[in-house]
Amino acid sequence: MQVLAGRFKGLPVKTSAKMSYRPTKSRVRKSLFDKLTPYSYNTVLDLFSGSGIMGFEAASRGALSVTFVEKHRKSLELMKENSLKFQGPEYKFIKTDVFTFLREAHYFDLIFADPPYGRFELEPLSESILEHLNKNGKFILECEKGQEPYLGADVTDYGDTRILTWKKT
Repeated sequence: MQVLAGRFKGLPVKTSAKMSYRPTKSRVRKSLFDKLTPYSYNTVLDLFSGSGIMGFEAASRGALSVTFVEKHRKSLELMKENSLKFQGPEYKFIKTDVFTFLREAHYFDLIFADPPYGRFELEPLSESILEHLNKNGKFILECEKGQEPYLGADVTDYGDTRILTWKKT
């Protein structure tokens, strides 16, 4: 897996077959970031980070700060190792579950969430995440294609993947 565009274009993101994450497919990442052009999101939050690929794509395109929230230690260690290749932005690695993190006051311009499919009720999770979005910010949620839209989300499907997007005005 590699970063698709920006200043880190082509640099690989090391992953491990021993870990149980599901990185966002490259064609989905490309389409998502094409929709974010021109890129103007300085502070980024990558929830349920897994490999960290969404945060590293954002860093490559100009984010000044990327916060990764992941409860699995080995995933965080690999993200930290990968971050050494992507110098420039400030990276924060938070080892906790997303719900604990969301209890604190943090605000971001762009938030990605890719929770494990079928494990959480997405509407209350999304309501909580939207509280942490700065004005004019965007929240992008990756879920299964069968997920019904809610809270006025924009919907885009890519194969079996559904992307729900909200903008805070």
